[in-house]
Amino acid sequence: MNLTGRTVLVTGGARGVGAELTRQLVAQGARVVAVGRGRERLDALTAAHGDRVSTQVLDLADLDAVEEFTDGLPDRFPDLSVVVNNAGVQTLTDFVHGDPRALRPALRRETAVNLDAVITLSTGLLPHLSGLPSAAIVNITSGLALAPKPSAPVYCATKAAVRTFSRSLRYQCQDSAPGVRVIDAVLPLVDTDMTRGRGRGKISAAQAAGAVISAIRRDRAESYIGMTRHLRAIMRLSPTLGHRMLRHG
Repeated sequence: MNLTGRTVLVTGGARGVGAELTRQLVAQGARVVAVGRGRERLDALTAAHGDRVSTQVLDLADLDAVEEFTDGLPDRFPDLSVVVNNAGVQTLTDFVHGDPRALRPALRRETAVNLDAVITLSTGLLPHLSGLPSAAIVNITSGLALAPKPSAPVYCATKAAVRTFSRSLRYQCQDSAPGVRVIDAVLPLVDTDMTRGRGRGKISAAQAAGAVISAIRRDRAESYIGMTRHLRAIMRLSPTLGHRMLRHG
C-alpha cells in the first residue's frame, strides 16, 4: 500500500507512538487526522506539520462523542482510507488488596478506550472504507494479548479482545469487502509516558511507529514487532513457558 496522498486517521495521534505515526506518515506524503484529548499537544502537531495534519479533540472514553465523530468523519474527509486505532490506556491494578469500587471508573475508561472505541470506529467507518478500491483498518495490540501480566488484567483482556475482533472482522472483509485490509500490529514494550519507570528492553516510539507503517505498506495481516516475534514463537512451542515468563517478568 502506497501511503503517499492518503488520508489516515490516528487515534492518540499527539503523543507517544501516535505522535511518531503522525510524523512519519506526514513524511511519507500522507495527510493525518489526529485525535487526542489534549488541545495543547494537538496544536503542536499543527504547528509542526501545517495543513498536512487535521486535529480533533476527542475523549475516546465518551462513547456518544465517539459515535458522533465516527458518523461525521466520511463527510469531513471523503478520501479517508486508513484507520489506525492506536490510543490505549493501561491501569495498574491490584484487585486483591485494592478497593474494587474505587477502581471501577478507571477500569470502565480503560475498556471504553481500548475496546469500545476501536469497535465503534472500525465498524462505523467500514461502510465508507468498503466503497474504496483500497483501504485499511490497523488495530494496535500488544504482546500482553498473547500472555498477560498480573499487574494490568483489564489492559491485557482488552488487547486480547481487540486481537480476536480484528481476526473476525478480517474474515468478514475478506469475504465481502476485499479492498479493506484489517491489520493487527502487535507491539512489545515501548518507551512512552505510559511505561515510564517500568520494564526493560523497550523499543522507541519511533521504532514502533516505523514498524506499524511497514506493516501497512507490506499488507501484513498480523505484524509481530520487536520481542513479540519471540514471544509468539514461544507461545507456539510451549504456552506454559510463555505464560510463566510474563507471570514473573
